Amino acid sequence: MFRTPFRSLVAGLLTLCLLPAITLAEITVEENIIYGTGGGQELMLDLARPDGEGPFPAIVFIHGGGWHGGSRKGYIPAIKEAARRGYVAVTITYRLMTFDQTKKETTTAAPIFPAQIEDAKAAVRWVRAKAEKYQVDPDRIGVTGGSAGGHLSLLVGLSDDKDGLEGSGGNPQQSSRVQAVVNVYGPTEMARCYETSSVDWIFRLFMGGTPEEVSETYTKASPITYVSSDDPPVLTLQGDSDLLVPVEQARLLDEKMKAVGATHELIVFEGQGHGFQGEAGVKAITAMWDFFEKHLKP
Repeated sequence: MFRTPFRSLVAGLLTLCLLPAITLAEITVEENIIYGTGGGQELMLDLARPDGEGPFPAIVFIHGGGWHGGSRKGYIPAIKEAARRGYVAVTITYRLMTFDQTKKETTTAAPIFPAQIEDAKAAVRWVRAKAEKYQVDPDRIGVTGGSAGGHLSLLVGLSDDKDGLEGSGGNPQQSSRVQAVVNVYGPTEMARCYETSSVDWIFRLFMGGTPEEVSETYTKASPITYVSSDDPPVLTLQGDSDLLVPVEQARLLDEKMKAVGATHELIVFEGQGHGFQGEAGVKAITAMWDFFEKHLKP
C-alpha cells in the first residue's frame, strides 16, 4: 500500500545526514504543538528550528500512508536536518481515514477528501501566523511530502483560497500559499490514477466512490486541476517502475505546468518503484535540498 515509500525516503535522508556537505547549525526541537482543529479534534505538529537570529525560510513536511496511515514522527529526522541547514521545519499530523481493513474493497471510509488538505493548509497558515515567534520569513515557505503527502503538498502549492479547500482549522486571516513544492511520487490526476494504480481501492475510499460515481470530487482532488502560470516552482521525484502511482502521473503534471508557463522540474529514476533505494534515494534527497536552497533562500 502507500506506506513503504516513506520509510525509503527517510532512509535516504539518514544516509545523506552522514555527508559533510554543509556547515550544520545548532537546533532546538519542540514536539506536540497544537496547530489547529479538524473535525473537532486537535491537530499537532513537531517543529525544529536553528538557534540564532532569523528570519529563516520554513518547510512543512507532510507524511504519506494512503491518507489512512503513516505518522508525522517519521519525518523527525528530516525536520532536524532541515533545521541544521537553516530552515524552520515542521512535520504535521492530519486527519486520517478509518475503515474496515478486512473489507477494504467494499467498505466506506471517514473522513474523506477534503479533510486532509484542509488540515495541511491550516498547518501552513499556522506557520505564517507564528512567523514572529519562530523567526520565520513568511514569504519563504516550502512544502514537501511523499505519496499521499506529495499529493497534499501539490494541492497546498497549486490551489488558491478561492478553490474551497481552506477549511476552518485556524488562522483564517493568514494565507496558505507557499513558495516552493517538492512532490515525491504523489498522484496528480485522480481519475486516471484510479484507472492505472495497483491500489485503486484507496482512491475509491478517499474520494467516496469511483470516478463514475463522484466525478466532481476526483476533479477537485486532482492537483492538475489548479495548475496556473503563477504557481510556485515544483520539483517532482518519481520512479519509472512505480505501480501505485505510475510515472504517467508525474508526466501529466509536467506537461500541464510547462504548457501554462509554470516552473516544474521532473526527475525520473530508472528502475525505481514507490520508494527510492540506494543511490537513487540519496540523489532524491540531494535534489530536494538543492531545490529548496534555490527557491527559499536569498
